[in-house]
Amino acid sequence: MALVRTVAAAVEGVDGYLVPVEVSRSPSPFGPGRTSVVGLPDAAVREAIDRVGTALRHSGLTHGGVDTVVVNLAPADRRKEGTGFDLAIALGLCASFEDSGLALPADTLFLAELGLDGALRPVRGCLAAAVAARQEGLARMVVAPGNAGEAAVVAGLTVHAPPDLATLVGWLAKGLASAPVATAEPVEDAWTGPDLADVKGQDHAKRALAIAAAGGHNLLMLGPPGSGKTMLARRLPGILPPMTEAEALEVTRVQSVSGLLARPGLARERPFRAPHHNVSQVGLVGGGPVPRPGEVSLAHLGVLFLDELPEYGRTQLESLRQPLEDGHLTISRAAGRIRLPSRCMLVAAMNPCPCGYLGHPTRRCTDSADAVHRYRSRISGPLLDRIDLHIEVPAQPPERLLGEAPGEDSASVRARVVAARDRMLARQGRPNALLDPRGVRSHLHPAPGALDLLGQAIGELGLSARAADRIAKVARTLADLEGSTAVTTDHIAEAVGYRVLDRPTG
Repeated sequence: MALVRTVAAAVEGVDGYLVPVEVSRSPSPFGPGRTSVVGLPDAAVREAIDRVGTALRHSGLTHGGVDTVVVNLAPADRRKEGTGFDLAIALGLCASFEDSGLALPADTLFLAELGLDGALRPVRGCLAAAVAARQEGLARMVVAPGNAGEAAVVAGLTVHAPPDLATLVGWLAKGLASAPVATAEPVEDAWTGPDLADVKGQDHAKRALAIAAAGGHNLLMLGPPGSGKTMLARRLPGILPPMTEAEALEVTRVQSVSGLLARPGLARERPFRAPHHNVSQVGLVGGGPVPRPGEVSLAHLGVLFLDELPEYGRTQLESLRQPLEDGHLTISRAAGRIRLPSRCMLVAAMNPCPCGYLGHPTRRCTDSADAVHRYRSRISGPLLDRIDLHIEVPAQPPERLLGEAPGEDSASVRARVVAARDRMLARQGRPNALLDPRGVRSHLHPAPGALDLLGQAIGELGLSARAADRIAKVARTLADLEGSTAVTTDHIAEAVGYRVLDRPTG
């Protein structure tokens, strides 16, 4: 009887964990043996035996069909799913023959799907597995060539990416220390999306966009069809500060788990997600039988854009409240709890009324006051409280659309945004504070009369404590954009002016 141990990995949510793989081989006294996989495997893992056996034969390696083989994926009470266990199982089967001479290093993680010809294929969640391997003290990781770029970005982990199983067995026979090492591609900060200069007019909206980018504020745009709301939203990632290495690692990990990684290595641009209004609650915030990140997690450290906001279901919109407030969400299941990141900027757009033309300079609105009220009441007060900036985006006259010269480009606005955020970080001393409305009062440094004006606005508009804190936070951002140490009455007044939907409608 032979027993071989090696290491694979699995993913829960966006976090990886190591899975020790044990392969036991013993002679079968009653004819042909059988191979079984235990440890709560799903269908894809159980089917691995057929893939692995065929891959071994096509690679010229011994599989053995007369022995009883048991493959255990530990811990046995944690469900395993996916195809990433193929490589570890195949190597365990090879090494379980007493005369194979194949030694599997204990400090190496093996993660890849196998094709029937023995080729190594990429799997989801490779980066999360690599992070787990480094945290658990492993020194090496063997992956498919398609996963090499993302695994190699984890410092302190040596990554090998053989093209097929036969090549890897040859490397193991000589020792992995002499095998080729995969390297990470450098992270390039180059925005390739649309430029803010393409938007004609809408100076007020562009200023609000810069304020939102500088302070990490949520933004709601209210305007008729064709006024440029979607154009503005799609240009927001281009004026956000470049991602730090830690932020790029977080974004890449979420994209890797979701199978959305567009290229090898770290993500280079902040995510922009724009789900359709028929998205389900699970699709929006995550979950499912095997919990996966939803749109709010896929937009982590980037922008979640909800166009035609009142058309989304009430349940879906209300499910955003906790993720927007806390920057993460927790999904509880009988088997445990999974935490998903959700620290994103919410940018929403809506028409002022059902027909879309309330306040339009040339087209008449056909809706009654009751219809307008019902339409706007689809957005609950608690959700509006979490949106810092409510702005009107009016229709632009034809002469401005056709004749106006291009405005300030994204690179120039981004430079001002970066300078403002640098001031915030220098003052607050913690990177995530600019996205957290709590504790903003200690950094407000109000000039004389500023808090009096804020108190007056709270009383007249009937604002909640959360809305008041968010007004103060916007005012602090305005001061930082101007390089001002103190928040003045002008900053408070402008911040209050961005609460359009909090105003009495008469």
